[in-house]
Parts: sequence; structure tokens; C-alpha cells
Amino acid sequence: MSIEIANEAGVGVDEASIVAVARFALDRMGVSPLAELSVLLVELDVMADLHERWMDLPGPTDVMAFPMDELDSARRPDAAGVGPALLGDIVLCPAFAKDQARKAGHGLLDELHLLTVHGVLHLLGYDHAEPAEEREMFTLQNRILADYREAKESATRAAEQRSNDDRVLGAVGLAEEEDKPAPDVDAG
Repeated sequence: MSIEIANEAGVGVDEASIVAVARFALDRMGVSPLAELSVLLVELDVMADLHERWMDLPGPTDVMAFPMDELDSARRPDAAGVGPALLGDIVLCPAFAKDQARKAGHGLLDELHLLTVHGVLHLLGYDHAEPAEEREMFTLQNRILADYREAKESATRAAEQRSNDDRVLGAVGLAEEEDKPAPDVDAG
């Protein structure tokens, strides 16, 4: 799965984790590993321009998703195909998301993860214009994010355990080396 990320927002964020959550969401949704996705982080003025140009709404927003026009809506991105599926672009605005994160009581990176999953779901055809659609999309979004956090915590615990095991085994190995008799060296 090819996920390109470009940070033109002038804000330092953990781009690798944004790619990781996008990949996790695409995997969870059964999207082909040949799929291609682009994530772009932009400043407020760029997002405001995109929001007005494509949605006819004033001011910036947090996330916009631009599905590829060539994607055949009858052929799902997770269907087997000959070549890569060009899913489209997700545009994030960290400066806008920062205020939302603060209001929600979590960090900017958590908000960007949420918005990335939200964008992925939009690219896959989910919407929240109607109450039933909103329930379905937000339930799915929350489940993917919870699963991502759980998988990330599990991987962190496993890495810590491996590190502890290596430290213990390394100490045991050193003690064993110290207990070995010195090799006979024939000086003659």
C-alpha cells in the first residue's frame, strides 16, 4: 500500500504515525494492498481556499477528502484488480485541528489520527449527511481508532518486553562469560 504524505502546514507533526493510522484504517476496511493514497497537511489559508472552491463554504475546515474521479464507483477499492486503486487525497489542516483537539480534551496528534480515519472513510464512500449515515460512519471511525490504539499499545508492550528480555538475557550472557575459565594460551 502506497501512502504519500506531504507536510506543507509549517507544523511539525509525527508524519509516520499519520501514515500508520491511514494504513491501519485501509487494512481494517479490506482495501487492496495495491491502493495508493495521498495525505497533505496544509495551512489555514490553503484549507480555506480549498473549502470555498470545492464545497462553497467560507473559511477553513479540519479535513477534506478528494476521491479520484477515475475510481469506478461500481468497483470497490478492496476488489481484486489488475493495478493499483488510486483512492484519492486527504487534506488535513493542523492549525484548525488544534482547537478541536483542545475542545475534545486530547492532543493534536490524536485529532489528526481521527481526521485521517475520517478522510479514509470518506474516500471509501462513507458520508454523514443523514443521521443514519452519521451513526454508521462515526461508529466505524471510533472502532477503527480504538483498534488502532489497542494495537499500538500492544506493540509497545511487546517491544518493552523484548527489551527487558534482552537486558536480562544479556546480563545472564555476561555472567556466563565471566564464569568461564580463561583459555589456555600456549606461549611456546
